Amino acid sequence: MSAYNPAQISQISHQFQIYGDLQHVAPCKIGHINETYFATYEQGGTTVRYVHQKLNTEVFKDPNAVMNNIDRASRHQRRKLEAKGIKDVSRRVLTVIPTRNGKLFHQSTDGTCWRTFVLVEGVKSYESVTSLDHAYEAGKAFGDFQQSLADITGPRFADTIPHFHNTRRRFDALLAAIKADPCKRVSQAEPEIRFALEHEKMVDVILKEMAKGRIPERITHNDTKFNNVMLDETTQKAMCVVDLDTVMPGCALYDFGDMVRTTTSPTLEDERDLSKVEMQMPLFKKLCRGYLEAAGPMLNRHERALVAFSGKLMSLTIGLRFLTDFINGDIYFRVHRPGHNLDRARTQIRLVQSIERHEPAMQKYADSI
Repeated sequence: MSAYNPAQISQISHQFQIYGDLQHVAPCKIGHINETYFATYEQGGTTVRYVHQKLNTEVFKDPNAVMNNIDRASRHQRRKLEAKGIKDVSRRVLTVIPTRNGKLFHQSTDGTCWRTFVLVEGVKSYESVTSLDHAYEAGKAFGDFQQSLADITGPRFADTIPHFHNTRRRFDALLAAIKADPCKRVSQAEPEIRFALEHEKMVDVILKEMAKGRIPERITHNDTKFNNVMLDETTQKAMCVVDLDTVMPGCALYDFGDMVRTTTSPTLEDERDLSKVEMQMPLFKKLCRGYLEAAGPMLNRHERALVAFSGKLMSLTIGLRFLTDFINGDIYFRVHRPGHNLDRARTQIRLVQSIERHEPAMQKYADSI
């Protein structure tokens, strides 16, 4: 994050349809892609808060597409919640604040793009699951999110990051890195490379099912980390899903699989003690139940048959990305020590192995719901 500039934030605040006096701004330290600030205003004697965020256009090269996707998804969710008579809709779905001239974001003279949301109050996010109830709420939240967008009509959503979860492309990128070996690191990762090559058949399973039309393209979140679920501070129930920059056409199983990857083995992503890396069935069961209770009616039999497999696939996918980046010289993921990306790859490989051992029981449980 760049240095906080109060004058800049004050200037940006005047570009949006916010009518009140800016009282205080605090940088948000969570998140590594966009630059985020919490802004407090006084409006007619009442204190209200908004989120001002500078969109990282190096990652999201088409801000108009990103914001159109977010606005369409949020408006559709809002209409459905209001039709159900839900009273606290502003806590259950993001609210985009337009600019003074009615646009979804403001582009400064230097080319930077800013957007504003209503801050969801009375909620909290967690970096990792700390209870079985958390796992259930995570599954339910993302299942509800997918289900709420299943009937949206109109033009196809834009691909904000094309081929984001295309595991075949990730595998081919690894092969190219191995062949080039630009930093002479292949010899340091021979067991991990061998594991990846032995699991090549996995990478095309869901892609082939989608190509045959058995698994449909859906509007999905595509970044289903637990910290993107806002929980009510008092009840600990899921209120809303945030970080919608990657909402775009995708596969429902990729969303669920990434939840399995990030939720069911509550260890660090770069855990060096691989004995701690284990897919925990109690967490999976709660996650799976929450997800299928919400999204199950939407899924077809081909999707449901690959519920357990999806966690294994997404763990392999991110493992391929870490391994590729290690071989290429750590040019994508930020590292903090030598071999950091290799440690990350090993953690994902260990999780794949754990899921392989539990996969029959995982799928049997999913089939029972």
